Formats: sequence, C-alpha cells, structure tokens
Amino acid sequence: MQIRNDWTKEEIAEIYNTPLLELIYKASVIHHEYQETGEVQVCTLLSIKTGACTEDCSYCSQSIRNHTGLKVEALMKKEEVLASAKKAKDAGSTRFCMGAAWREVRDNRDFDRVLEMVKGVNEMGMEVCCTLGMITESQAEKLHEAGLYAYNHNVDTSREYYPEIITTRTYDDRLETLKNVRNAGISVCSGGIIGLGEKYEDRIGMLHTLSTLPAHPEAFPSMPW
Repeated sequence: MQIRNDWTKEEIAEIYNTPLLELIYKASVIHHEYQETGEVQVCTLLSIKTGACTEDCSYCSQSIRNHTGLKVEALMKKEEVLASAKKAKDAGSTRFCMGAAWREVRDNRDFDRVLEMVKGVNEMGMEVCCTLGMITESQAEKLHEAGLYAYNHNVDTSREYYPEIITTRTYDDRLETLKNVRNAGISVCSGGIIGLGEKYEDRIGMLHTLSTLPAHPEAFPSMPW
C-alpha cells in the first residue's frame, strides 16, 4: 500500500462512510501486512502532575472550565514515578506514559525533574511517552536526548470546530508542537476525541489534518466522549 500525504477530504469521507464490516476487513488486511497480528502492546499511563491547569478544554476534568473539585497535586517525585514504572513493567507493560497538567512546558526545575524521570524509565528498557502540553523544539530535543520515545499531543477535532472545545490555545499551537516533536526525532502520537458535539465533517476534517502532515503520526488515539 502506498503511503500518501495528499489525501483529499472527499477521499477520506469515502473511507469514513464505508460500511463497518467492510472497513474492518480492509483495515485488517493492512494491519496484517505491517504488524504482527497476534501481538498487542500494553501501555501504562501515569499522571505525574494533577490539577491547576490553566487550559479550558471542555472535555477535561482538570480544565478551568469544569469545576470538578479535583485535588491539586504537586509534581511527583522521581522515585515514586520509577516505582510505578517498575510495577507497570512487571505487569507486562512495554510503554510507560507520563502526563502533566500543564498548558506548556517551561524551562525550570520541574522540567529538569521530568527529564530525569524519562531517563530513569528509559534505562528500565521501556518505551517512554510524555504528554506535557505545548513544547518548543529545544525542549523536545532535550526530551529526545533523555530517551523519550513518543510524545502525545492531540489535535482533538477539526480546525473549524476547535474554538468550540478550547479557547486558551489555537489549532496552529497544536500543529506547532507536533512539528517540534517531529523535528526532534520523537515519535508522534496524535488523534482526537469523538462525541463533543462535532459533525461528521469535523471528524473528517480532523483525519484530513493528520493524514496530510509531512509525516503521519505513528499512533492515532481516538477516544469517545
């Protein structure tokens, strides 16, 4: 199968509207061509910094838009994170993802501590993933040097519907972070959330955005809301 980056919305809509069982069959054929069909990777996600996020993402319990009474917690200690990573590895996980409730990464002591966490998990022989909000290319390079394997940063929806979900950052901010991650040599994990009041056209628009990037995301998480 030819890898393309020039998909049109009309072509994507045709795939999107394919009957479900036919779509599953076609997807399985491609999956069999590129992946071991008898394997499933087990990943573990840990929130290393919870609460006090300044973003207003409508779907997030940590958003300033949603008053959930979530308890604010400081950045976890490295030893606690590594203990969680070891527990995950012992249970069969091969990838360990760390998430922090930040709008963006800042060049401070907390980021230095995250770099040490990445190094520590990497030394365990696990794939390391982070989702820390917006990052610059130099910050992405530091994460790569520390051993980061993948970075998660979702586009969430189409460019047109995006302002209905988030107002504290722009769609282009999202794409800039993806570019910075890619330029640093880190694997990209980017997808969206389904069920936020968007139309089918918005889902197709999201797919069009990601399928026409210079390089496709290696992982595409899509979560129902």
